[in-house]
Amino acid sequence: MGLRIIIFGPPGSGKGTRARLIGRLLKIPVITTGDMLRDEVSRGTEIGLKAKEYMDRGELVPDELVIGLVEERLRRPDCSGGFILDGFPRNLNQAEALDRILGEMGVKLDLVLNVVVDPEIVVERLSLRRWCPKCGAIYNLKYDPPKVDEICDECGARLIQRSDDREEVVRRRLRVYEEQTRPILQLYLERGLVREMRGDIPIEEIPREVEEVLGPYLKETGVKAPKSGI
Repeated sequence: MGLRIIIFGPPGSGKGTRARLIGRLLKIPVITTGDMLRDEVSRGTEIGLKAKEYMDRGELVPDELVIGLVEERLRRPDCSGGFILDGFPRNLNQAEALDRILGEMGVKLDLVLNVVVDPEIVVERLSLRRWCPKCGAIYNLKYDPPKVDEICDECGARLIQRSDDREEVVRRRLRVYEEQTRPILQLYLERGLVREMRGDIPIEEIPREVEEVLGPYLKETGVKAPKSGI
């Protein structure tokens, strides 16, 4: 049986990169609520239209919308062998809902990863991030710029800045994170589930960090990691 993991970290901390690495390592799905919500927005669904108003202001989408999306996803067959939650829960109400959902499924949370990074690093990362609306490629104008200014290397489309990556919105998102999400860590700290990761290390060092953090836990719980993974 696989691991059930939550990964925490402010926007732009690199938690998504770590989640994908761990997902490949353990062969479990990564459930990213931000991606789920953006998909609803792009398809113009009722949930998407409601969520967009909040996302454009850098505010959290109402709990009832997010909890419903996550619950439906967790009950799919591919989550029976474990999963990684990225972006959920974001407040104590959502954490209580997750406890209820997992309890009804007859499973428990195994591990909470907390990616720690200086807020100013986050502001720089996100405010300089550009996204290709055609193929989904992501760039950073300082650290990973496209070969031609504002043009996607992959498909030639013009890059855009997502509305929630504007500096003023990023700072608001960070404040929201501190106010509403950080208190959940105390809950999981009291349960002995939290392990910290550094969000300021170079991307090439992330695989080693993931192995260091997960290695002892995998050995302790008896979960086998693939010999070739990250």
